[in-house]
Amino acid sequence: MNLSEEIVSTILLVQSVLIIVLLVFVVLLWKKMNRFLVGKDSLNLEDSLRHTKQSLDAHKKFEGEMSTYLTSVEKRLRKSVQHVETVRFNPFKGSGSGGNQSFATALLNESGDGVVLSSLYARDRITIFSKPVSKFSSSVELTSEEKGVIEKAKKS
Repeated sequence: MNLSEEIVSTILLVQSVLIIVLLVFVVLLWKKMNRFLVGKDSLNLEDSLRHTKQSLDAHKKFEGEMSTYLTSVEKRLRKSVQHVETVRFNPFKGSGSGGNQSFATALLNESGDGVVLSSLYARDRITIFSKPVSKFSSSVELTSEEKGVIEKAKKS
C-alpha cells in the first residue's frame, strides 16, 4: 500500500501543478483577449467589431460634415477682403498745400471686387471718396493714384 500511496500522491502533485499552470495560462489568455477587445462593454470579438464599425461610421459622418463646412468657408473666403494696399500722395504738389497726407486705399476680394477709398487732404478741408471696383476696374473714373493702388493690390 505504501507504493500505491506514493503513486497517488505523485499523481495528485502532478495534477495540482498542471492545474496551476493551466490557471496561469488562462489568466494570460484573458489579459491578451481584453487588450484585443475594443470598447468598455465588449465581451467578445463581435462586440469589438460592432464598436469599431460605429466608430468608423461616426468618423465618416464627421468627415462629411467637415467637408461641407470647409466648402462653405472657402466660398465665404473668396468674397472676403484679400487684397489691401494703400498709397500716400500729395495732390497739390506745386502749391505746397497738403503734403503727403492724402491716400488711396484698395480693399478687394479674390475676384477683384471691392472698393477704393481716397482722401484728399488740404489745410482747410479733408475730402473722402469711395469708388466701387469690379474685376480690378471701376465704372467710375479713377485717378492715377487709385489706378496704381488697384494694380499694387492685384499683385499682392
